Amino acid sequence: MRLRNVKNKEEIMKDSIFLVNKPEKFLGNWSDVFGNKNPIQIEIGMGKGRFIIEKALKNPNINYIGIEKYDSVIVRALEKIPKDLKNLRLIRMNALDIDKIFYKEVDTIYLNFSDPWPKKRHASRRLTSPVFLEKYENVFTDCKKICQKTDNRLLFEYSIVNLSEAGYKIREISLDLHNSLIENNIMTEYEARFVEKGNKIYYLFAEK
Repeated sequence: MRLRNVKNKEEIMKDSIFLVNKPEKFLGNWSDVFGNKNPIQIEIGMGKGRFIIEKALKNPNINYIGIEKYDSVIVRALEKIPKDLKNLRLIRMNALDIDKIFYKEVDTIYLNFSDPWPKKRHASRRLTSPVFLEKYENVFTDCKKICQKTDNRLLFEYSIVNLSEAGYKIREISLDLHNSLIENNIMTEYEARFVEKGNKIYYLFAEK
């Protein structure tokens, strides 16, 4: 997700207590950032933050970190965060560097409406490609959980195959999330738009 240039974005990012600069210096020590040993969960490609902000509000005993590549998008998320929310931080970074930022400290990764990179030559850029699944191995604690939502059927099928081949067990799955019995779903900005158009949302929860 990329937005038009946001006025004063540099100042907003510089002044925010929620944006972590130079995140690589916290490798293996993210509990120090939050000042506790609570579980850490991350969303890769968080967009404007609707999902992860609501997650943090509903689960104060879990620490959340949102990752986004584009500063014009991350600023929109920063503007939404309640000032007293203590269990959320954001990072502006390329997901390819994820194993340089976290080491054995994340227990859940959320992949919500990631770019499907439909061309075969770009398959390694998909967030459930073998390239990324290998990186996640060093990111996760002994508890490895991946939740994915997408409106792209081909990406969903691709993810199921790669997760299974990497040793994950698919614990929950839906080919139409909003007409399923799965509860407590928190929508992203994209998801709300897709549902309004009548698009089916594919969902899985995998564990290793």
